[in-house]
Amino acid sequence: MSELRKDPIVGRWVIISTERAKRPSDFKPRPAHTKSGLCPFCPGHEDKTPPEILAYRDNGSAPNSPGWRVRVVPNRFPALSIEGKLDRKGEGMFDRMNGIGAHEVIIESPQHDMTFSKLDSKQIEDVLWAFRDRIVDLSKDMRLQYCLIFKNHGEAAGASLDHTHCQLIALPIVPRAVRQELKSAKEYFEYKERCVFCDVLAQELSDELRIIEQTESFVAFSPYAPRFPFETWILPRVHSSNFEDSQRPEFTDLARILKSTFQRLEKALDMPAYNFVLHTAPVRERNLPHFHWHIEIVPKLTSMGGFEWGSGFYINPTPPEEAAQFLREIKSS
Repeated sequence: MSELRKDPIVGRWVIISTERAKRPSDFKPRPAHTKSGLCPFCPGHEDKTPPEILAYRDNGSAPNSPGWRVRVVPNRFPALSIEGKLDRKGEGMFDRMNGIGAHEVIIESPQHDMTFSKLDSKQIEDVLWAFRDRIVDLSKDMRLQYCLIFKNHGEAAGASLDHTHCQLIALPIVPRAVRQELKSAKEYFEYKERCVFCDVLAQELSDELRIIEQTESFVAFSPYAPRFPFETWILPRVHSSNFEDSQRPEFTDLARILKSTFQRLEKALDMPAYNFVLHTAPVRERNLPHFHWHIEIVPKLTSMGGFEWGSGFYINPTPPEEAAQFLREIKSS
């Protein structure tokens, strides 16, 4: 079983994933990525994945068979496992616990050669509902504290399969990066009695320099201090801390702006690899006045070097005002 170990110096938890164990020889450079003749995510290959947890289907098709629009399955090589007890222990000065959690794959479309920009808005809306339904279901497990949903698109972003998909990892602790974001937001709220994300949104809408696109319910923009070139955030206009509390009109509108944003990025940057992360409140912390759920998209255009790793600083060669203007001028279909 995997386990979580805590770094006593900075308080960071690390997953030691025995399910994904690698020997030193396994870290040699990999050959160029090629498409396999057998994709486990394609219709007709449902037996190549673990049994589905959730699927949206048409015409009453049977579970684990073709006929699905969106399908959620356990990851075949999970970082964490749902079975067992946390069994928190101390080993001298060190803390550890069993690697309890969930690791799931959200297969966004039965079509192999799709991308998020090519999916129609209704298909993206189905994916968003799958996010919501899995968070709601996993939050019933009192061992779990946080659900992280992310997408790795392209080999440079960490994707191992071409077929478009997202992943969900449910954790027994709130990640340190999330806890830091919550802490900073709470300190701002205690000082000004306002949500820092709402203030950022108001500032961006006032300045208009970094706005990429607006809809009735959402705003896409380049953040004022982006870590990476063309980093893009999407925030709901109305304050909400928990993504899973969104309603149908919000999901419909979010699907539209997501599709448009990815179309702009792909046209501007020639189909880049990217990471997509949903930032939402912990499942045990609800209706927070200081936190505002949002989405962050980071195209993989640069790499981190020793300075970034050693200092925590990021060097971004592209001003966000220029990136936003460039994306604004691109027409999405």
